[in-house]
Amino acid sequence: MNRLEGKVALVTGGSRGIGEGIVRRFVEEGARVMLTDVLVDEGEALASQLGDAARFLRHDVTSRTDWNDVIAGTEEAFGRIDVLVNNAGVIVFKAFEDLSEAEIDRLIDINLKGVINGCQAVVPALERAGGGAIVNMSSADGISGANGVTVYCATKFAVRGLTKALAMELGPRKIRVNSIHPGGIYTPLANPMNAPKAEYDKGFWIYPAQCAGEPSDIGAAAAYLASEDARYCMGTELSVDGGLNAGHYYMGMPGSPTPPQG
Repeated sequence: MNRLEGKVALVTGGSRGIGEGIVRRFVEEGARVMLTDVLVDEGEALASQLGDAARFLRHDVTSRTDWNDVIAGTEEAFGRIDVLVNNAGVIVFKAFEDLSEAEIDRLIDINLKGVINGCQAVVPALERAGGGAIVNMSSADGISGANGVTVYCATKFAVRGLTKALAMELGPRKIRVNSIHPGGIYTPLANPMNAPKAEYDKGFWIYPAQCAGEPSDIGAAAAYLASEDARYCMGTELSVDGGLNAGHYYMGMPGSPTPPQG
C-alpha cells in the first residue's frame, strides 16, 4: 500500500461502480482524490465517507467548461494534479439498427469526446506538477467486438487508439498514458437487470475466471498504472477481464469448463 502517497488524482464517473472502486483504492494507497460525476448524491456521500482525502465536484465530461472548472477546483483543493482517470462512461444494450441518433451521439460524446476533453484539459496541470499519468478506461469490448453493444464497442476501440497515440505524443513531456480494458465487472452499468452476484456469475462460465469481477479489481489495476511501479508503461493495454479475451474453448475437449447447474 501507499504506492500513491503524496499524489493527487482526478477520477471521473467516481460515484459508483468501477469509479468507486478506483477512488477507494487510490485513497487506500495514500492519494488525495477529486471524484467527479453527474450522480451528485452518490458522489457527495462517498466523498464524505472517505474524509479529508476525497472531495466531490459535479461534472459533465461532455462540457469543456466543466472540465476547466474541475481542473481548477482540484488544484485549488489539493494544490496539484498528478493523475487523471478517465472513467466516466455509458452503455446501451440494443440491436444496431434500433439505436437512435440521440443514443449514438450520447455514447460518442461521453465515452470518446469526454476522454478527449479530459486529456486536453489536464495536460497543462500535469505539466505544472512536473509530469504524471493518464489512465483511460476502455473495455474488453475495445479489444474484440460484441453483439448488442456495437457503438459502445466503437467508442472503446477509439479510446484504445487514442491512448496509444497520446502515449507517443505525451511521453516525451513526462506524461504516461495507458488504458484499462475491464470485462464482466459486477456494476450497475453492466447489470441493468440488477441480478444477484451468484446469478450474474453464471453468465461467465465460458471464461477462465468462471465469475464476474469486482470494481476493486479495476481499482487495483488503476492504482498500478497511476503509480511509479508502472513508470515504464506507455500505451499499455491492461486487460482485467477474467480471460474473456484470452481465447475460446473447444467444448468437450480437455480443459473446457462445465456449464453451471440450474
